[in-house]
Amino acid sequence: MAGAIASRMSFSSLKRKQPKTFTVRIATMDAEMEFSCEVKWKGKDLFDLVCRTLGLRETWFFGLQYTIKDTVAWLKMDKKVLDHDVPTEEPKTFHFLAKFYPENAEEELVQEITQHLFFLQVKKQILDEKIFCPPEASVLLASYAVQAKYGDYDPNVHKRGFLAQEELLPKRVINLYQMTPEMWEERITAWYAEHRGRARDEAEMEYLKIAQDLEMYGVNYFAIRNKKGTELLLGVDALGLHIYDPDNRLTPKISFPWNEIRNISYSDKEFTIKPLDKKIDVFKFNSSKLRVNKLILQLCIGNHDLFMRRRKADSLEVQQMKAQAREEKARKQMERQRLAREKQMREEAERTRDELERRLMQLKEEATMANEALMRSEETADLLAEKAQITEEEAKLLAQKAAEAEQEMQRIKATAIRTEEEKRLMEQKVLEAEMLALKMAEESERRAKEADQLKQDLQEARESERRAKQKLLEITSKSSYTQSMNSSTTALPTDLSSFNLISESLSFDFKDTDMKRLSMEIEKEKVEYMEKSKHLQEQLNELKTEIEALKLKERETALDILHNENSSRGNSKHNTIKKVS
Repeated sequence: MAGAIASRMSFSSLKRKQPKTFTVRIATMDAEMEFSCEVKWKGKDLFDLVCRTLGLRETWFFGLQYTIKDTVAWLKMDKKVLDHDVPTEEPKTFHFLAKFYPENAEEELVQEITQHLFFLQVKKQILDEKIFCPPEASVLLASYAVQAKYGDYDPNVHKRGFLAQEELLPKRVINLYQMTPEMWEERITAWYAEHRGRARDEAEMEYLKIAQDLEMYGVNYFAIRNKKGTELLLGVDALGLHIYDPDNRLTPKISFPWNEIRNISYSDKEFTIKPLDKKIDVFKFNSSKLRVNKLILQLCIGNHDLFMRRRKADSLEVQQMKAQAREEKARKQMERQRLAREKQMREEAERTRDELERRLMQLKEEATMANEALMRSEETADLLAEKAQITEEEAKLLAQKAAEAEQEMQRIKATAIRTEEEKRLMEQKVLEAEMLALKMAEESERRAKEADQLKQDLQEARESERRAKQKLLEITSKSSYTQSMNSSTTALPTDLSSFNLISESLSFDFKDTDMKRLSMEIEKEKVEYMEKSKHLQEQLNELKTEIEALKLKERETALDILHNENSSRGNSKHNTIKKVS
């Protein structure tokens, strides 16, 4: 009986249906992922799964975007995924993107993954010209993008043409100037070289800090009509609602900051903004589609909630995240300092080794030259000795001939010549013999002097040989000393790598003194940043002046002209919003 019941239970469990699923493809700014989702899943279930996969905790900035009938829509958290107007074919594609933007990226973006996703999205928007960026700022942003990708500039690695395949500047900027790709690369690289020492997350944050001051940063634009039927643009961002002329997306005509709006509502296609000050007229407008009205309302509610949230104390979760981020930043800073010290020690060791190797080569060359000089001295001495011997033998031979001539003269004198002719001939021969004897004596004397001189030269050559041998002994002793020094220097990196292992096994314990020192360093960094900002502005103005002569005025867009007018009046994004609020 029990066996029959067990078999029925097993059979029923086999017949139990597995939950129905569908495939979803999630595209982030730098990757694609596929998930198998249950039919009953809501938008929040899928969104949480993506955030867990990415390791993202600052979820309130992001959403899952899809397109329906040429209109952008966002997945609702409390609605089933399949209940949305998504295509029936699989996999169903959603884009994981930033839906809301921070007012201050440096203060609000805590996690490195959050900063990275924002960096990629804003960079793409600038390159796609969805965010207007002036030429000089485009070059500066490109230099930070290069620092984030390639690390510190190294002229031996990053040679001319290394950015040839990179997309770094908007096409509008490239077409606006008579400049070759090499000229743009040269200007980007000049700034890139100044970012030495910045890690990837620091370079990306610097990029965002500059980009967030651009007029179109974080603004969602919608085509609307007011009660009179005038075509306008509505801009929704982290600061409030802004009304623009269709031809001017940079400077709003009217702005409604979130803290001055009492209520936002829509009925069918009519949208109503009620200011907090009841004396101010209600602003009404119409959009083309009901779906667009829903999207505007979503963005208004989300941005308003974040606006109010920023002005309250951080939640416990955010406080924990910020504390962890500070500790992580401090740990990375200490790690970078340690690596910088080790790198400096290695470089010094390598420089010492190179200097010793150079000195050793120099001593080897000197030894080779001394050996050659010694060999030449020995050869010269042998030649001089041989020449002296030959000269001495020649002198002896001449002396012998002179003696024979003298004997011949005496014999001739002793011979009686009876006839005058014989006497005259004899006298002539005697005279010739005397002249020959005199010449022989002079030549003998000259040869003797030459032999003495050769002996003196031989003595000097042997003295030079002795000095060369002594110098060679000195060089040989120096070479052995240098080789011992070189071997001790070569052992230095081994000690350094053992030091690396020891230091890596240490745990980080942030005491009060460490935190005080870190606070002082942060304060010092703030002062340095202010100085760098001033220097940066000067560089931007200098680049703008430099490339102004190469600008093709006829290619300027309407936004270029508007930006130049705003710059000449000293208008910026924030003071313009304050003026029109």
